[in-house]
Amino acid sequence: PALRRLSHHLLAHYQKGTRPVRDWRTTTNVAIDLMVYAILSVDEKNQVLTTYIWYRQHWTDEFLRWDPARFDNLTQISLPMESIWVPDILINEFVDVGKSPHVPYIYVSHHGEVQNLKPIQVMTACSLDIYNFPFDVQNCSLTFTSWLHHIRDINLSLWRQPELVKFDRSVFMNQGEWELLYVLSHFQEFSVKSSDNYAEMKFYVVIRRRPLFYTVSLLLPSIFLMVMDIVGFYLPPNSGERVSFKITLLLGYSVFLIIVSDTLPATAVGTPLIGIYFVVCMALLVISLTETILIVRLVHKQDLQPHVPEWVKHLLLERATVLLCIRDRKKFSQSRTQSSDISRQAENSDSTAKLTPYGSEDPRECGAVGGTRPTLAFASRAEGSAVLQGVLRETTAIRQFLEKREEFRDVAHEWLQVGYVLDVLLFRAYLVAVLAYSITLGTLWSVWRDA
Repeated sequence: PALRRLSHHLLAHYQKGTRPVRDWRTTTNVAIDLMVYAILSVDEKNQVLTTYIWYRQHWTDEFLRWDPARFDNLTQISLPMESIWVPDILINEFVDVGKSPHVPYIYVSHHGEVQNLKPIQVMTACSLDIYNFPFDVQNCSLTFTSWLHHIRDINLSLWRQPELVKFDRSVFMNQGEWELLYVLSHFQEFSVKSSDNYAEMKFYVVIRRRPLFYTVSLLLPSIFLMVMDIVGFYLPPNSGERVSFKITLLLGYSVFLIIVSDTLPATAVGTPLIGIYFVVCMALLVISLTETILIVRLVHKQDLQPHVPEWVKHLLLERATVLLCIRDRKKFSQSRTQSSDISRQAENSDSTAKLTPYGSEDPRECGAVGGTRPTLAFASRAEGSAVLQGVLRETTAIRQFLEKREEFRDVAHEWLQVGYVLDVLLFRAYLVAVLAYSITLGTLWSVWRDA
């Protein structure tokens, strides 16, 4: 009976269409509070943040006061929200009506203090910066203001102290992708086209993405493929397996990019740094494959190539070996003199192996025999001379073939040495480029995160 009498007493002559003050000059002060319950979704493409918050309002209604002694010492009562005046406070960033549960009642105390507590699913526009994905920190604002009343009618204030609001994570469900860092609050006045001033209360919800899933599924596979590309340089340069290995890595990385394309956030504003990282890694793989094709082309098909130019020998086989600190560079100088030694040995053997027109017989013996049997000896000498001439021609052809083959082998060995030194030089340059790129990328991420 006391609740019914009090409700009838308060609402019998209540007019909810007017602001509840006895003097129109009196400003209605609305204290608001906010607690973040959950981060439901972050839509980078549409720049929309969906959060679930516990929202509280507090104001004084001068027409909802009573003496508790007349109503069985009742100091609080719940009344239907549709029956009393409620301030028209909205969130400026609203883009859609969320699935918020309807709370039909509010609490009123005997001093006229009204408390409106309700949970709200908020879908708000937010300028999401995905440059540092997946190590990004987002700062989204929720601006509460009266849509119609200026500051002389409705003023806003903070229910609790800003420090208590900032680090209040008592109701936050932190098991999702995003974690709540803090909530900043700021009060300000603004005017539209030099009209009356309006009061607004801003809450900055600062959230951070948990990067473990993206590190495991995006960064680590890419790093492993790049490490395997670097390891592939240790395959022999004169082996064709390196080309097939590099092509396989390039195809594998292409398939990897197709798979992760749906995971990366897509916006029309900018590109995440990790997307640039993937593109540069693909470019490095292409450069690595091009270098491998160049080296393999250099050390193969040497029969069709001339001797290595002297300036190439001087730059690569002498200067470059010293700069690159190649331990076996002495072998290069020794191998370059092998061809000249072999040719000199061939000339010496050729001079000692020259035969007389009479074959290997002593001329004195031929003269002695010729004195006794001149006709028979002459015939035998002519026949033996023809045979020896044929043997000499065959021997000369074999010697020329062996010298030619030795020359081809020497040319091939020289180009192989040049290819080896050039491969070491390009590999170290490639390694320096990869390290510089990794350091630059890590620095950019760190600087952006600290900022």
